[in-house]
Amino acid sequence: MGKADPRRGPHAGKPRGVLGSHTKFHEGPAAIPPGGCEPRRRSARCREAKKETVKELRLMVRFAVFFLLICFSSFNAAAQDIKSPAGKVSLSFALTNDGEPTYRLSIGGKPVVLQSRLGIELKDLPALTKGFAVVGADVSDRDETWEPVWGEVKQIRNHYRELAVTLQQASANNRRMIIRFRLFDDGLGFRYEFPEQNDLKYFIVSDEKTEFNLTGDHKAFWIPGDYDTNEYAYFTTRLSDVDATKGIDAKEIGVKSIAAPNVVQTPLMMKTSDGLYINIHEAALVNYPAMDLSVDRQTFRLSSHLVPDAIGNKAYLQAPDKTPWRTIIVSDKAADILASKLILNLNEPSKVRDTSWIKPQKFLGIWWEMHVGKSTWNYSDVGNVKLATADWASLKPNGKHGATTANTKRYIDFASKHGFDSVLVEGWNVGWEDWYGKWKEDVFDFLTPYPDFDVAELEKYAAERRVKLIMHHETSGSVTNYERRMDEAYRFMKQHGYDAVKTGYVGRIIPRGEHHDGQWMVNHFVRVAEATSRQRIMLDSHEAVRPTGLQRTYPNWLACEAARGNEFNAWSVGNPPEHETILPFTRLMGGPMDYTPGIFQIKLDYYQPGKKEQVHTTLAKQLALYVTMYSPLQMAADLPENYERFLDAFQFIKDVAVDWDDTRILEAEPGDYVTIARKAKNRDEWYIGAITDETARASKIPLSYLTPKRWYVATIYADAADAHWESNPMKYQIQSFLVNNQTTLAINLASGGGAAISLKPASAEDMKKWKPYDSSR
Repeated sequence: MGKADPRRGPHAGKPRGVLGSHTKFHEGPAAIPPGGCEPRRRSARCREAKKETVKELRLMVRFAVFFLLICFSSFNAAAQDIKSPAGKVSLSFALTNDGEPTYRLSIGGKPVVLQSRLGIELKDLPALTKGFAVVGADVSDRDETWEPVWGEVKQIRNHYRELAVTLQQASANNRRMIIRFRLFDDGLGFRYEFPEQNDLKYFIVSDEKTEFNLTGDHKAFWIPGDYDTNEYAYFTTRLSDVDATKGIDAKEIGVKSIAAPNVVQTPLMMKTSDGLYINIHEAALVNYPAMDLSVDRQTFRLSSHLVPDAIGNKAYLQAPDKTPWRTIIVSDKAADILASKLILNLNEPSKVRDTSWIKPQKFLGIWWEMHVGKSTWNYSDVGNVKLATADWASLKPNGKHGATTANTKRYIDFASKHGFDSVLVEGWNVGWEDWYGKWKEDVFDFLTPYPDFDVAELEKYAAERRVKLIMHHETSGSVTNYERRMDEAYRFMKQHGYDAVKTGYVGRIIPRGEHHDGQWMVNHFVRVAEATSRQRIMLDSHEAVRPTGLQRTYPNWLACEAARGNEFNAWSVGNPPEHETILPFTRLMGGPMDYTPGIFQIKLDYYQPGKKEQVHTTLAKQLALYVTMYSPLQMAADLPENYERFLDAFQFIKDVAVDWDDTRILEAEPGDYVTIARKAKNRDEWYIGAITDETARASKIPLSYLTPKRWYVATIYADAADAHWESNPMKYQIQSFLVNNQTTLAINLASGGGAAISLKPASAEDMKKWKPYDSSR
């Protein structure tokens, strides 16, 4: 509804049924003659008086009923209750006496979020937080099925009930704001919308007042609310014990901007004492800063905490505009949290019309050898170079440069031999000598190779072997420099046959004072996704804001890092064994992660005697991560020569798919274990990954999803009986059996261990070669 029309009277624009101040009540029944009307007196006058009295009483009753109905209608104009399509989840919206919008959420009658306030504060303008009246409440339903370009499943059902509440502020020239709720059977998404109007066109968001009033002191899996990094190991505490200052001890993280002791990042995963799993995040983060959460450690109220810009503002908007969706996913089963497609469904459909060129893939890379100290990114060891004037050919090479023509050919040969799609090359371009931490704006040009890297020769060499090269664009946080040069850099890529780029944003952001997760950078990441899509380039972004489902809108945006990846095991305290059992419930809720699994040489003293660092998993768990850590862009991260030593285990990496028709979450508990089965795209092959934390456990894995009346060969890559992530991590065993949909596998997972299983239809030869699996074992 719009503003009041003066032609319609004083109550135009008010909720239907609300009484105005001019309403008058009838003064009462007609007078009865003096002396009354006794039963024996039958005068006409008395009979008429009685008739009038009854008539008036009836009118009063009717008016009273009408008044109650009007009051009830008025109440319902400000209070709205809806249920999800199957009735599992309930939402209540209401205004407080001060006109503050609030909501409540429950599942199966059990409260999830208690009454919580909503609103937006504006700079130099009255806040959009109170003084509201409801002038419209539209309820609608949607049920559709769509097919992602790539993903964990072939089809996704988008089924929700929507409530769009239009609010009007009489005290601020009848400004309007819409709060749109979409209620799914596994949770809720809601956002703020700002229609174009005379008194709200250009405005600055100074704060967002979204609350999530929780029902208790839940167990939480969290990392500090930090404006510039997501690369912390997870803490597991009660909400009352959240202390983000613990992140200060993470000395291995070079750039930290911890917001406050009680602020955590999303996605935030929680478990209630009565067994509910709750995940809070956001969807479709565009033109707005990322949302962290402030935790009230006494009341357990969570409040939105937006990442500020260089001068403390949060967002600059122009109506019509909207915020990202705030998401709450809830279930009494942990597996349902991982299976949810709520965040994807809240994103817009693909803006890329022709997606035929987008190819999920596995790749190798000149990368891990730099992390373990075998090679360097920089060509020379000089400490001070200027991009525009340096004579790169005259610099003395350090002899350890990794991105040489010869070394790249070695990786191409290995990729070609083993059927890999592509090879990533880091450190190929000039500028690495003083690239980090200098506040240097012109640090890379993304065009000029080092003297020992022949772009034209490698283009030809890779093409002859049907291998693609992946470009690397590290920006060193100098985003103004990248924005000036990226279009030319993308043309250079296409000219030389590169179809994918890995971007990096290590360090503090230039423009100086901006943050990795602020509105300016959020818009930059989207601009890169749009620019690469125009050039038909696939994107893998590192040190970026955490994903929020935008891979649906920009399907060329295959993966992000935005979390503590596998490389931290190479040169720091590393990632604890539970880390990979938490990430699916946190970071991966928003989209795929380039975690770089597949490290076989677990103990890193192999490269340097006395080196104490190691990967905190078993080798078998590294295989399982290809299934449990979803990404359409999967790296075989170890060195070719290490894979040559373990070709039997390497076979699983060669076989496992990167695009899927179906996914089954077989068992899951955040921080403890995850077992997932996935069906390969357009093939009757299944792959299973099972991982555990530091606790060894026995896992029962049913195969009921296999095609009935068909035998499969199950190849099981498992921890050896004496395997242990710390003391004996590289000990594994491989066994093959015949299985069908009646089979249940019993797999033992070592401490910090895992298992990877391939399931392929059995041939006649297989039926003779292998024995059926004994499910009673």
